[in-house]
Amino acid sequence: MRAVTWQGRENVSVETVPDPRIEEPSDAVVRVTSTAICGSDLHLYGVLGVFLDAGDVIGHEAMGVVEEVGPEAGDLRVGDRVVVPFGIACGRCWMCRRGLQSQCETTQVTDQGSGAALFGYTKLYGQVPGGQAEYLRVPQAHYGPVVVPDDGQPDERYLYLSDVLPTAWQAVEYAQVPDGGSVVVLGLGPVGQMAVRAAAYRGAALVIGVDLVPERLAMAARHGATVLDSERHDDLVGAVRDLTGGRGPDAVIDAVGMEAHGSPAAEAMQKAASVLPDAVGKPLVKQAGTDRLAALLTAIELVRRGGVLSLAGVYGGAKDPLPMLRLFDKQVTIRQGQANVRHWTDGLLRLAADPADPLGVLDLRTHRWPLERAAEAYAMFQRKDDGCVKVVLDPAA
Repeated sequence: MRAVTWQGRENVSVETVPDPRIEEPSDAVVRVTSTAICGSDLHLYGVLGVFLDAGDVIGHEAMGVVEEVGPEAGDLRVGDRVVVPFGIACGRCWMCRRGLQSQCETTQVTDQGSGAALFGYTKLYGQVPGGQAEYLRVPQAHYGPVVVPDDGQPDERYLYLSDVLPTAWQAVEYAQVPDGGSVVVLGLGPVGQMAVRAAAYRGAALVIGVDLVPERLAMAARHGATVLDSERHDDLVGAVRDLTGGRGPDAVIDAVGMEAHGSPAAEAMQKAASVLPDAVGKPLVKQAGTDRLAALLTAIELVRRGGVLSLAGVYGGAKDPLPMLRLFDKQVTIRQGQANVRHWTDGLLRLAADPADPLGVLDLRTHRWPLERAAEAYAMFQRKDDGCVKVVLDPAA
């Protein structure tokens, strides 16, 4: 089959790799009909290469049609149209039964000290072949895949249940925005866009979206956000306080993460680690790595006293310096973590399938390209060229 493979820093290519097969009784094989590039994939593209091997199949947002099932794949049937959550969970362990599927004790990558295995996401999370491919082997298929209607609707109506939609929904849940309250969303990539919409749907009276890309700002504004261009506001904190009665927002959602603009020292360290030999780079990242913290530090300043920070953007630093005095003095609550996708999908499926499209799932994808153009798509997404907000790859095109 053809699949997107990591080959080096800022270097992916579509190669012919072995077809997946049933390896465990609870496996399934899915023929992928749509697979998306995530902002988290850009971390692999530019930063986390020390945890990848050349030829690793990447990607963790996929949906398609079940082609084969193992004898313990539960109620899943050949021909089912499914979305595949990016985290691999069993649904039966202590963690899964408490809604913490991202910490699944059956698939935890214990040799790396990490949580549940993820599709297409480095040795840190199990080195499981990813979904930017023609076919995908799905472990724990009795629980993971979400069967969606075979209703003739485009894949983009359901595809984002794999990651973007539950990640954004969890971020809003963790933000604890009071009914009629205010929230700032930092970063208006795909997760930030959905967080804006979810916050408004759930009752926030004021949703402020912050970014520096005009197309992203325009998209968020279409869905009711008050938008601020971070490059045009020398005093972003002051601008937000002006909109929130001088107090600051009840919550801030950081949808940026480890590669924020405006953190030159951390950026230099990340780039240096990415080109070092793995034997040197891995310990450096795992023991002394730092993130680009500009977005997080901004969030800490923006949020009102007694407010909540919800971190949806991925962080990976082992030695990040944080302003603990400021956090303590402001009495800030911080919630974070990988999305517990299956905890949210049943309710979100109803919203995604609603003909009224209350979360605007059909207004997110800006580019749908053949899988064979993945290298171009990654470069475009990283540079934010051509109004790119979300890229979906089509293995059949």
